[in-house]
Amino acid sequence: MKHGVIGLKAIIVEQFGSTENMKYVDVEIPSIGPKQVLIRVMTTSVNFADIKARYGNKGQGKLPFIPGLEASGIVEQVGDEVTSFLPGQRVMAFPHNGSYAEYIVADENLTFAIPDTISFDVAGSCGIVSFLSYKLLADIANLHYGDKVLIHSASGGVGTTAIQVAKALGADTVIGTVGNESKIPVALEAGADHVICYTNENFSQAVNEITEGKGVNIIMDSIGGEITEESMGCLANYGRLVVFGNSSGKYGQLQTSDLHSSCRSVLGFSFSTTRKEQPEILKATSVHVMRMLESEQLKMKISEKLPLKDAALAHQFIESRKSTGKILLSMENS
Repeated sequence: MKHGVIGLKAIIVEQFGSTENMKYVDVEIPSIGPKQVLIRVMTTSVNFADIKARYGNKGQGKLPFIPGLEASGIVEQVGDEVTSFLPGQRVMAFPHNGSYAEYIVADENLTFAIPDTISFDVAGSCGIVSFLSYKLLADIANLHYGDKVLIHSASGGVGTTAIQVAKALGADTVIGTVGNESKIPVALEAGADHVICYTNENFSQAVNEITEGKGVNIIMDSIGGEITEESMGCLANYGRLVVFGNSSGKYGQLQTSDLHSSCRSVLGFSFSTTRKEQPEILKATSVHVMRMLESEQLKMKISEKLPLKDAALAHQFIESRKSTGKILLSMENS
């Protein structure tokens, strides 16, 4: 089904670097394999990983490319061996070759049905942050009822989602950290019990004061560097530090002496690696995420909704660090 369609649009990154290299162009409908589905996109969201990919920081190295990791839409066509979906179904998906496009291709095992009660806006914005948050807290960190949880970068897309997921899973206390005081209200609105600005005070000491010297059971760390190292100062015995990013550009240095007698663990997780190597395990995750969205234990904050042609503007919003909540690209009026 590889034929040209007049007006079929996508965003192409022609060269690594600034948003000037993002072009709004005509493309052909992509063809699908036997275990893939073709999806007519309704919405896609902008993630920080898209920015890194545009600069060439993701190590992909292939130009030109369509950015984007997730989308919601309607199944247009299914491959011969697809058994889970039919044309016309509402779905969200993690596609192969980008999501900033009016049509995308996704593997059947990275496509998930969405209930009628969940809008395309929510479905197009929730995939990465909600699947990642649930996986990190429920499966990797093994959150127990009554645990105390510390979430770094608590005002971001993952942070605000993880706060809600932690509460839904039974966390007793959720503490967030932010790098700027102006972001404190965002984390509080998402449900954090306490929020600390780590540029103003030693967050480890503050956490220990809040927990009466006991520390937290789980720490969610996407920053790395000194934040990782300082985190060990407020991780309780038997606690789990989960490393899932290094937005600081550095990785922290830890000593095995920090782990042995205290029975603490350091765990790593990459959603990208899991999509590539163990996509089948995300089906169970999707069930829990859809349930939380339907029951409104999990709410997505969408701060901006722009037409596809304004994808460069969306990237500029995220790079300004002023955006709170998710930024959506819509195929309406694109």
